[in-house]
Amino acid sequence: MTEAIADLGTVKLSYWDTGGPGEAIVLLHPGSGSAEFYPYQQPVLARAGYRVISYSRRGQGRSDLGRAADTHFALDDLLDLMKYLEVQRFHVVGNALGGFIALDVAISHPDRVSSLVLACSMMGISEPEYTRVLRSLRPKAFDDLPVEVKELGPSYRAANPAGVAEWKMRHERAGAGSPVRLKSTITWSTLASLTVPTLLVTGDADLWMPPSLLAQVGERIPDSRVVIVPGSGHAVQWEQPELFNRAVLDFIRSRSPR
Repeated sequence: MTEAIADLGTVKLSYWDTGGPGEAIVLLHPGSGSAEFYPYQQPVLARAGYRVISYSRRGQGRSDLGRAADTHFALDDLLDLMKYLEVQRFHVVGNALGGFIALDVAISHPDRVSSLVLACSMMGISEPEYTRVLRSLRPKAFDDLPVEVKELGPSYRAANPAGVAEWKMRHERAGAGSPVRLKSTITWSTLASLTVPTLLVTGDADLWMPPSLLAQVGERIPDSRVVIVPGSGHAVQWEQPELFNRAVLDFIRSRSPR
């Protein structure tokens, strides 16, 4: 595995890359984390024969803010990194805020994306009723909760205090990052025109994207599949990695004969 800093001209991003000749899977981390948030995915996906890549967005992990940090488009950094790594086409897995970018690149550059996984993500959808429901799920007091309560489900917190402590440590050193700006305006109409095969995943205890709301989104996306992971909150790849990895691999394999 390579861990390095990619100088993309406008920004220097920290990344890791397992290399190899397999199809590329790019993992886009949540807003609360960095490229460090995939310790349970990297070896599993690499052993399955894929080239696995992740990077920390601007201001997170060891990545700097670069130039025009408040006005750049997040998908441009992704595509610039893919050019740097000489990756033309890739599967993209976006968790939470990373799902906003994953969906944006699938809409803007469907020729670059082999398949799309959106996990525990609100996706940046701008429909008024949808955004109203999301706001209603998180009243003002929600913001004052400890971050691990907002992000990790109660089953995981009760069963795995060591895992909670490790997650918190990685969260705290990740940094806050810069704003994520999208090129696409994502509406029901936009989703209906999506041509990339899509897997939607959430945890049954996700406080941000509950299963019933994700199912409604799934009805709007052609050629999509919805998976609900039991015993998980918002950090499904961390809380239930075996179930998450299996869902991702089954989906990618079904869409990419090898």
